[in-house]
Amino acid sequence: MATRVIIVRHGQSSYNAQQLIQGRCDESVLTERGIADAQTVGKTLQDISIDALYCSPLQRAKKTAEIIHASLNNAPTLQPTDKLMEIDLPLWEKVSKQVAREKFADDYSKWKQLPHEFKMILEGGTEHYPVLSLYEQARQFWQEVIPQHSGKTILIVAHNGINRCLIMSAIGMKCDRYHSIQQSNCCINVLNFTGDYNDPVQLESLNQTSHLDVPIPPVRPPHAGPRLLLVRHGETQWNKESRFQGIRDIPLNENGKEQGRKAAEFLKDVKLDFAVTSSLLRPKETAELILEHHPEVELETTTELIEICHGLWEGKLETEIEAEFPGLLAQWKATPNLVQMPAGENLQQVWDRAIAAWDKIVAKFSNSDRPLTGIVVAHDAINKAIVCYLLGLEPKNFWNIKQGNGAVSVIDYPQGASGQPVLQAINITTHLSGSVLDKTAAGAL
Repeated sequence: MATRVIIVRHGQSSYNAQQLIQGRCDESVLTERGIADAQTVGKTLQDISIDALYCSPLQRAKKTAEIIHASLNNAPTLQPTDKLMEIDLPLWEKVSKQVAREKFADDYSKWKQLPHEFKMILEGGTEHYPVLSLYEQARQFWQEVIPQHSGKTILIVAHNGINRCLIMSAIGMKCDRYHSIQQSNCCINVLNFTGDYNDPVQLESLNQTSHLDVPIPPVRPPHAGPRLLLVRHGETQWNKESRFQGIRDIPLNENGKEQGRKAAEFLKDVKLDFAVTSSLLRPKETAELILEHHPEVELETTTELIEICHGLWEGKLETEIEAEFPGLLAQWKATPNLVQMPAGENLQQVWDRAIAAWDKIVAKFSNSDRPLTGIVVAHDAINKAIVCYLLGLEPKNFWNIKQGNGAVSVIDYPQGASGQPVLQAINITTHLSGSVLDKTAAGAL
């Protein structure tokens, strides 16, 4: 049974509002907005059964946790722990980000471009590597906590940096991608552990903010490149039945059409400049529903984004596949990168064409005199491959990412196609059920 972990960043602090670097300085307190947002998180989570609640001892996180704790039904004891302390930046604490960029230009550049190599020389000549140290701190937290709560639900309230390292270390991201994932104040993330820390972990969602009346995280300046909204198609009847569909051209069912309409409503106030979809019917129908609110946008289709070809598995249920191909389905679930679909594709082939298609889209829409925003609508395997690639993961990490029917992920290219992407949010499904938990069909691809 999976262990669910819900991770929340603290509410806006006085230093956040002043654009000051906080680190482990404990002078910063919640602003009025931070308090109000923490109360909203509490109401959002109040009906979820929480078995354990951990927080950072720094007051901005601890106060956020106390506010959330007060709203929970049958709340467990709040447990502060130093393993959830924020990143340690002793030479920059209480310095504004602008001053840090100017006064420590070379170090700040390395902090942003090569965070795993960034170091501070402390008194006495000691070398301190903030990101590497924080990553190890996150690993130690998981190793200590996860075995204590097998099959339970854990809530964590902490900080931007440590939250990133918790997520990264859980799903296998490396330290060089520290700045590739976003954590907004009072955001909600969800991880699912299948066993202990070293067992597979699924990132169900990243940086959800819709409970704060912020449907998708805002673009953060400076921003020169495109924003892409990666959407998975709505549900089909075969999704509902857990029947493998692959390249079979199965249309949306009624629930899938409703999911498409809800995704359309969710994105209707976003200014769209372009739209690209897999040429198969189910993503094309989903894209067309979204574009009903954006009639000026032309829909492009591409065969490179079609779903993985499951070959002889297509049209079959898991029980039928196991009977015909004994053991292969278990291998697909354990080591998907090693499976060749009978008369179909392997994951590397899907990975290669999905990434090629994605890079073409990014390059095409980076060539503009202003940042553009568009939708890319595709499939479970395609979207997982793209998100893994953007996070610096490999095909073997395929199952570490969840993509619900009708889900939206938000990817920014602040420096254009040549720069590193920032995943602002992954697998947002709140518009479908009103819950921060993904309740979409868990059926076959």
